[in-house]
Amino acid sequence: MKRILGTVLLLLSLCRAEGKNTLQIHTIDVEGGKAVLLISPSGESMLIDAGWPQLPNREPSAPRIAATAKALGLRRIDHVVISHFDGDHLGDVPQLAGLIPIGHLYDHGEFQPPARLNARFTAYDAFRKTMPHTVLHPGDRVPLKGVDVTVVASAGEFVKKSGPANPLCTKYPQAAVLETDVEDNLSVGLLVTYGKFRMLDLADLEAHHSHDLVCPVNPIGAVDVYHVNVHGQFKGMAPVLIEAIRPRVALLGNGARKGADPPSWPLLRNTPGLEDIWQVHYSTAGTPETNPPSDFVVNMEPADGGLPLRLEARKNGSFTLTNPRNGFSKTYRPRASR
Repeated sequence: MKRILGTVLLLLSLCRAEGKNTLQIHTIDVEGGKAVLLISPSGESMLIDAGWPQLPNREPSAPRIAATAKALGLRRIDHVVISHFDGDHLGDVPQLAGLIPIGHLYDHGEFQPPARLNARFTAYDAFRKTMPHTVLHPGDRVPLKGVDVTVVASAGEFVKKSGPANPLCTKYPQAAVLETDVEDNLSVGLLVTYGKFRMLDLADLEAHHSHDLVCPVNPIGAVDVYHVNVHGQFKGMAPVLIEAIRPRVALLGNGARKGADPPSWPLLRNTPGLEDIWQVHYSTAGTPETNPPSDFVVNMEPADGGLPLRLEARKNGSFTLTNPRNGFSKTYRPRASR
């Protein structure tokens, strides 16, 4: 852990000054959990999810998140959005707050079992009652200064829709509902807009519910970056959503052995207009044909460096992704049209 954090801190400290006048988005490597840190040009910060708690076979994510935030010059995290209460997203928020102050908590409200998470949620619930806390509803905004963060899904409800029917809804049948994880489909989904740049992050919304989000009308429109549902697990893959939002880049916050499922690859790769897929980890379940080229994979196996995937977005709609493992960067020009 100390070796990994030392590498992360060094790399991030070298790029702290580069974030002025850009929106920074850091997908932190929490080994198949979720932790995405946004820093606005104003210096305000927002964390989407807190990774894993301490478990017998896992290191807690809170120290890695706090160290990353501090290396980027943050003295506190202004806004923490917990998308839903599964363990790989809920993490240990009280521990995180003990390492770096938290300004405000947001979530979808009440917990829906599995029972195995009751104790973890009870600790989180007790903590959120001690600090500013907001339950998010579709259409709400998280007040990240200089950036528009709109809630498009929360607690199984979706943002209001208007406009012409989405023709893709008849092209693609809706997937069956999976009842194995109720919390997935209560996820807070966020549309992040900075000038002409747009990123969609739906946390763990599964395929059936993703269909509901964009059908019969698509309220999202086109985006530049799609932070892929459920870490790239196949149960989150909804072709109707992916084609409706027409992303240029797909980001997968996966682990070596979790997410980036091989069957997900053709659904993403064949999306019209998609230029690249970036992954936090090389998927050991896949092959070279179902993983991106190595420049687009931050952590290779077995030499896992615990490195984050860095994105910098500009108001004109251009954005740059950087792989800190080898320094490879790619800049995407503003989209010609939407």
